Amino acid sequence: METFDLKTESGKHSKLFDNLNLYTTNESYYLQPIENESVLLHIDRLNQDMSLQTNNGQIPPTANMMTIFGVLGRIKLLAGYYLIVITERKLMGQICGHDIWKIENVEIIQFPKTLLHLTQKQEEANKMYVSMLKHVFSTPDFYYSYTYDITYSLQRLHNTPPDFVTIPMFRRADPRFIWNSYLLEQFCIVQDLHKFCVPVIHGFVSINPYSFEYNGVPDVNTFTWTILSRRSCYRAGTRLYKRGIESTGDVANFVETEQIVEFDGAQSSFVQIRGSIPLFWHQYPNLKLKPQPVIIPAEHHLEACRKHLHDITNIYGNVVMVNLIDHKGREGELQQKFKTIIDDAGFKKVRYEAYDFHRECKNMQWHKLNALIDKISSEQDQFRFFLLDKDRKLVSLQTGVFRTNCIDCLDRTNVVQSMIAWRSLSNILQHFGIISESREIRGEVSFYRLFQRVWADHADHISIQYSGTGALKTDYTRTGKRTYVGALRDGYNSLLRYYKNNLKDGFRQDSIDLLLGKYVTREGECVSEVCPLKTSPSWKSIMFQMILLFAIAMFFANTIFPAEYSTSTCLSIFFWGAMIFVTMSTIIYYGSEFVDYPKLCPRFSRENEITHPFDEIPDDEHVYLGESFEA
Repeated sequence: METFDLKTESGKHSKLFDNLNLYTTNESYYLQPIENESVLLHIDRLNQDMSLQTNNGQIPPTANMMTIFGVLGRIKLLAGYYLIVITERKLMGQICGHDIWKIENVEIIQFPKTLLHLTQKQEEANKMYVSMLKHVFSTPDFYYSYTYDITYSLQRLHNTPPDFVTIPMFRRADPRFIWNSYLLEQFCIVQDLHKFCVPVIHGFVSINPYSFEYNGVPDVNTFTWTILSRRSCYRAGTRLYKRGIESTGDVANFVETEQIVEFDGAQSSFVQIRGSIPLFWHQYPNLKLKPQPVIIPAEHHLEACRKHLHDITNIYGNVVMVNLIDHKGREGELQQKFKTIIDDAGFKKVRYEAYDFHRECKNMQWHKLNALIDKISSEQDQFRFFLLDKDRKLVSLQTGVFRTNCIDCLDRTNVVQSMIAWRSLSNILQHFGIISESREIRGEVSFYRLFQRVWADHADHISIQYSGTGALKTDYTRTGKRTYVGALRDGYNSLLRYYKNNLKDGFRQDSIDLLLGKYVTREGECVSEVCPLKTSPSWKSIMFQMILLFAIAMFFANTIFPAEYSTSTCLSIFFWGAMIFVTMSTIIYYGSEFVDYPKLCPRFSRENEITHPFDEIPDDEHVYLGESFEA
């Protein structure tokens, strides 16, 4: 069969195939780009080989056909390889003239025709692995573009060499933000199929064309305001299972948020980042409402933090570390350790700014946040923003970044980031002449409401991806004030977080580890090797759950269906109520026995103690974007 040279075909054009027909037969899969029918990707379902061919009519007329919108990669499970493709998409808008898409649905397609060679245990495990992949892709929001590298900010794209666009997109993209990097590497392991490969980010995108009104008449000069957040796939995971830093310098819940304004051909962007406190610490779930954060007693905090600071200063320049955690209790210990490590690191480009958010804003005194913004405003003015005029001439560069964190890098962090973004947006719109200095942008009520809504949506989406629920404190972001209704909503979300973080996040963490290649299925799994998905519950877990269920049943039986409310009945109700209380207290005491822990890549024991601060799965995909680290 004649092979097809995709490199020769692509030349300097790096646009990915955006519409493909997938043909299925009993023996093969054929992927044919609609825009170039001479190209054909053949996948043998029998031996699972892939080859790029010239289309000479080898697709059987009896083949079933479906339209797909890109390939996310392939992964090997117990039943062999699976192909993951995009089957539904949504256009979010354009950034700099490039379409940005959101994945609405994916299909996980099995290479082999049957599972007959698997044992029953392997079939069950294989189905669980497939459900894990489906679970990850059901989490909002995965985004991509066929022509634009959304893993880079506008400023970093501007600083790339001329031949940058000739490099295959998934090869040149920032590896920190490609969530299907492992899948694509497996897909292109034989040959370069880069025009089929769609690198995706996980985060948030909101693209908003807008025109101000003057005397009731819309301005003809429409500008586009965009928020684009990229979550790092390094140290990725769920809220309570991924905290702190790795020995590589990567931190949990690292998010780069870029605010883009386009007007009359000119482009501007302002970048902020967030990330977990760069120390070795954990806060594993144990059925308590708020597990206490624990600093791991290791000697390598300073070295790991230096690597982290080295990376972010190489990429972003100067850094102001805005720390919003409490200054008392266990959070206070973290705050003090954080400050000490930053001081000892000795980076001249890094400044530490601590702000006790809860103490300063207690009793809903959120106006006090203006004091923090005023304190860092001079540095924000010095950092400026990236700006290209309509003639593609560089006007200014952003020379520094704010790295904001609270304990989760979610709720308090989003409030402060939105305030910093609002100040930057005001400066950019004034620079473009869209708003004059005498005209207060906050007075543009409809736009300010749009800004509040988008940032509140941003908070919810990032929070869902990390904690499993919407964000807290979004009533302030949406309305500019704290409300009692918002406080009640926060209470509901807090309880939902408690449930998911304790009883559901082990599965979520396993799903993420499987997608990112942190866990790779092995030959003989569930046959000659123990199946990692099967764990035996402890005797305490079984016994106390049975006692609790029986006590609840007897309590309601005596309360609702008594023959008469005699003294013995009342004593019985009191006894079973006491049993419920004692059993619940015991369950809470042995909380770690009842929590849903990750099974594929366990890094801690059920006794809630970490075995070693560096007990992590090695990540060969980590690529530093600056110079090599020097202590």
